[in-house]
Amino acid sequence: MTAVGQARPADLERATLDKAAAENFPVAPFFLPRAWRDDLMAVYGFARLVDDIGDGDLAPGGADARALGVPDTEAEDRLTLLDALEADLHRVFDPTGPAPRHPLLLRLEPTVRDRALTPEPFLGLIAANRQDQLVTRYETFDDLLAYCELSANPVGRLVLAVTGTATPERVRRSDAICTALQIVEHLQDVAEDLGRDRIYLPAADMKRFHVQEADLAAPTAGASVRALVAFQAQRALDLLDEGAPLVGSVRGRLRLLLAGFVAGGRAAVGAIAAAGYDVLPGPPKPGTPQLLREAGVTLRGKG
Repeated sequence: MTAVGQARPADLERATLDKAAAENFPVAPFFLPRAWRDDLMAVYGFARLVDDIGDGDLAPGGADARALGVPDTEAEDRLTLLDALEADLHRVFDPTGPAPRHPLLLRLEPTVRDRALTPEPFLGLIAANRQDQLVTRYETFDDLLAYCELSANPVGRLVLAVTGTATPERVRRSDAICTALQIVEHLQDVAEDLGRDRIYLPAADMKRFHVQEADLAAPTAGASVRALVAFQAQRALDLLDEGAPLVGSVRGRLRLLLAGFVAGGRAAVGAIAAAGYDVLPGPPKPGTPQLLREAGVTLRGKG
């Protein structure tokens, strides 16, 4: 593995993996078997690294770029970093070639081997972040769904693959849940995304609700923006309802994990609603009691 400057490989891993605690959904909770937890954290580490590259949120100092073999002169070029990450991903799937460069991909290698994972979901996540560098507005909800097919749905498919429970019907339900979670995250992060010159509210819906881009830069949301956010939040809830039968299709600890995904999305929508659909001051976040209530509702197959 190439040198990574002053940062140790363990530090690079920890800087990324520690972000799991801030997600809307449980990544690898304690109640799962240790092998599942390790593999899910390996998958999460890759997904988080891709997003951090795409969002420009890598730790300062350029250690991740050096780990990927990117020279310091190009360490701020997100497309170059994504290309280097894709090359490193191919090393994960080539057992006869050199080892991956980045410690998070080294961590992923045994998971890919032991769980017989395929490259497609990982490549989808990279493609989504490439798209983020080139596409900053979405005309229709269908356009946004196509983006979520790359940016969100691969994560659920990887969870099913790691746990050995993938079937076509479960994948369909999982896709609905993951797309819903992505929409909710976009709603929570409207102001932050606008700061990156990205808008994930479809332009056709903004026009329908008489919302201008300038309205999204206000300190608080006016009535039109709130109505638009409420409309999008209901779409997310509908998708969560469509995907929720996935929870009842499995048993044991996996059922608890998947219920946590659905509950996290529902609780986040509840927090947005409790804020009067005003997401502009900052992302509304649910508390633990709300998450537990939603988890109970999901496990009972209600709501």
